[in-house]
Amino acid sequence: MSVVIEHRTTRRDELDGQLDLSFASQRWQKFVTKHRRGVVMERRALEVCVFIYLATALQAGDLFVIGADTFDDYRTQLLPWPDCETRLAHYCEALGIPKTGEQLVTQLRQELAATAAAVDADFPSNAELTIDADGVPHLKKLEANSAPKGLPAFEIEVQARMRERHLLDILRDGTSWTKFTRHFGPPSGADPKLARADQRYVFTTFGYGCNLGPVQAARHAPAIASADTLRRLNAQHISTPKLEAAMTDLIDAYNRFALPKLWGAGRAAIADGTHIPLRENNLLGAQHIRYGAYGGIAYHHVADNYIALFTTFIPCGVWEAVHILDGLMKNRSTIQPSILHADTQGQSEPVFGLSRLLGIMLMPRMRNWGDATFYRSDKSARYQHIDRLFTREIDWRLIAMHWQDMMQVVLSIQAGFVLPSMLLRKLGSHNRKSRLYQAFRELGRVERTLFLLRYVNNPDIRRTIRAETTKIESFNDFLDWITFGSPVIKSGDPVEQEKQVKYASLVANAIMLSNVADLTETLGSMDRDNLPVTPELAAALSPYTRRHIRRFGKYELNMDDQPAPLVPKPLPFDVP
Repeated sequence: MSVVIEHRTTRRDELDGQLDLSFASQRWQKFVTKHRRGVVMERRALEVCVFIYLATALQAGDLFVIGADTFDDYRTQLLPWPDCETRLAHYCEALGIPKTGEQLVTQLRQELAATAAAVDADFPSNAELTIDADGVPHLKKLEANSAPKGLPAFEIEVQARMRERHLLDILRDGTSWTKFTRHFGPPSGADPKLARADQRYVFTTFGYGCNLGPVQAARHAPAIASADTLRRLNAQHISTPKLEAAMTDLIDAYNRFALPKLWGAGRAAIADGTHIPLRENNLLGAQHIRYGAYGGIAYHHVADNYIALFTTFIPCGVWEAVHILDGLMKNRSTIQPSILHADTQGQSEPVFGLSRLLGIMLMPRMRNWGDATFYRSDKSARYQHIDRLFTREIDWRLIAMHWQDMMQVVLSIQAGFVLPSMLLRKLGSHNRKSRLYQAFRELGRVERTLFLLRYVNNPDIRRTIRAETTKIESFNDFLDWITFGSPVIKSGDPVEQEKQVKYASLVANAIMLSNVADLTETLGSMDRDNLPVTPELAAALSPYTRRHIRRFGKYELNMDDQPAPLVPKPLPFDVP
């Protein structure tokens, strides 16, 4: 690096002499070093080599920038071990995990051996699982769940009784019920010196949440606010933490209703990313190899009862599993899931290991799961029917040796000192030499093998994963409908891009709260008219319904037209 800096202004293409390039691979050394009238180095090749290895070392944590946020020495950001010891006993007791590395290894070894033995014993009666000669497992395709009898007529009647409303009125009612706009205001925390503040905050949420932008929103409602006013409110009065706090208010109000309990108990969440187009030449944008388009990824966490818990915006090149645990750690609502579903991008061996110690059960929908490696609990362990599944053994020594290091990381996350994504970026595949990475990876191999064994042995688990992961696809489609102003995020500022996806999720949660209130009223009126209303039929509904919602037209927002107080009414049947 010193040589690169010394010659940064030189015009020569070659540098005389030799450097110690042992940090680089043989191919890089051959690319940099040339033999012409002695040993010389290609200056530009040396610069590229140094900066690539520098970037990799910064990502891995082998190098750090003192005082930086993302690239500081992460070990100094962890909770000191003496402080961890005071928390350890209570934390382990709450999660039901042992208090020493040796005890943890004993527990995991017994759990893995018992689970494998149970799957082996059930194999003759498991008609859906087969194992070919190469040891690759195959499962029969699950049959689709049948719809409840009379569902089409039931849905038509429900839609006919839903009152037609404008999206702006829904946002007005949402803030009337929850006062979520109380979180918006100047950074000083003082009362906003703003006429009709609530009205303008609601309209700002609408304009940015629907991706109309300040200019188009103001053109359709010049009496509410000008484009400059909307820009100023977004920049100065509404921040990312304030949007998250507003989302929490709507989630808590939604969770007071009985109807969402039919869709999910709130014990599970589903995480997934969706591609968002961006204008070129911005910091986060990149060409996405999976989507074949330029943009970024809006990464959502949705509860099993459909409500959006957390949203963030990440670059295309990041493995989504790095950010999968952040949503649960930042969630401050009354819905606190302990089960997490995702797709293949939402899992990796270190993530499985970290999830176990955080008390989160990771249950992803994995593509090509049959190619995943199954690990034995012991080299001598043998099974009558499923022995061909297992190709490697767990290195228990690594888990026991680095148990204290792993618990320091976990307790630091639990205390809010660091985010899981910061640690997982350091524990990526580019840092395979890290002992901490190897320990989390080994623990993750135990957890993923346990998950795969249960997955192949229990069809109910497979049905649950399939049913839950389809909800996030419906949510992504719902957001596409909400952001009717434009599919492209126009700002090149990463802060504004993050706020844009949070605005959209805030609007989505306001609609879901309104829909649940209206659906509850509708089901009650149908029951009073002696029409069939059953838990099975109600469970087939969704808060993403939007046929009764208007988005276009001349925008008006009468804040004096207040709704009735939000009082969750009982359903005409018992919720299990």
